[in-house]
Amino acid sequence: MVGRLLSMATVATIGFGSKVFLKFGAASVTVNGLPTLLQALKSDERERGRGIITVSNHISTCDDPLAWGVLPASHYFSSRTTRWTLGASEVMFTNRFFSTFFRLGQTIETFRGKGICQPAVDIAIGKLNQGSWLHLYSEGRVCQPNTYARDPDGNATLSRFKWGVGRIVMEADIPPVIIPVWLTGFDQVMPEGRPFPYNFMPRLGANISVSFGDPLTPDQARNAIDYGADVGDDLRHSPSKAEVDRVRSEITDRIRTSVIALGRKVSGPSLS
Repeated sequence: MVGRLLSMATVATIGFGSKVFLKFGAASVTVNGLPTLLQALKSDERERGRGIITVSNHISTCDDPLAWGVLPASHYFSSRTTRWTLGASEVMFTNRFFSTFFRLGQTIETFRGKGICQPAVDIAIGKLNQGSWLHLYSEGRVCQPNTYARDPDGNATLSRFKWGVGRIVMEADIPPVIIPVWLTGFDQVMPEGRPFPYNFMPRLGANISVSFGDPLTPDQARNAIDYGADVGDDLRHSPSKAEVDRVRSEITDRIRTSVIALGRKVSGPSLS
């Protein structure tokens, strides 16, 4: 009980702090498609174990929590209406204070280089099976627009998504709602490459946007997800491991494609 109250207090404090920054620290804030997420959070299917996954680009160290300053304030008082996310151990869980803070803030400690079968991913799947909301930065690191690679047509594109998202979707008991998200402007708040101590200081006056796309449609994801549900339990020891890997890769690629498509709709071919 005490732990839940401390977690709620932590999430609410950071949520309201994010709202204050967006209101007074940004030049403008544009929000697109928020009702899509809010409707998913209200769905009765969550009580039957259908979770929600949001996946976005990752353009600064302040994407989370600032992006969630766009949520209604009432959402900050329940773990059902605030996100769980994965956080790198060597970045966020560096001492006892930070470890406690981020755990109370619904962040699951993740170890880079330990693969997709580590306990953090197991915990994320468990949260999803409880109908929780899980947000993923599937590039696995900050990638600011000035570092984006180009596709054969010369358009900016995101780096390859980590397969963890594919495993999470495959092994969920009920196929989750998957919503792409596109963030802009946060790279201007916390640009990479600044010297100490300026690299810890947010800049004011950015034009920020948070856009929520439509959930993935059946022809984009359902077939792969349905197949994944059949083979997910055998992920580690399946005699058809190559096929499991193929499906996991396909799910991950479809999610990545949906995020890029939303990014081009919002930001154009440059994704910036």
